[in-house]
Amino acid sequence: MSVSPNGVAAERGDGYVLVRLSGEVDLSWSQEVRRAVLDALAAGTPVGVELSAVSYIDSSGIAALVEGFQQARQNGGRFALVAVSDAVRAVLELARLDRVFVILPSADALLAA
Repeated sequence: MSVSPNGVAAERGDGYVLVRLSGEVDLSWSQEVRRAVLDALAAGTPVGVELSAVSYIDSSGIAALVEGFQQARQNGGRFALVAVSDAVRAVLELARLDRVFVILPSADALLAA
């Protein structure tokens, strides 16, 4: 059985930056996720974090997302979670963060958010 590797990649769209995450977001690489999110926010455009390929997220990964949300809010930017996997959605709902984050079905909806 092969395990999907952890990955983080930022892609520039038409007027936004999409940070795509995959694998398990845990303490071993949540700092890399944090840096990617904050770097994307520095571009000054709306930022989405795509989570469709994330199979697990722990509190350090959630903290990286919350920090991105707070940074965007402080600077008047837009920040959303995109295509959230069932595993991530369960954690967000448990922490009631599904009521805090803007959650979009696709990156295309990012500009309209």
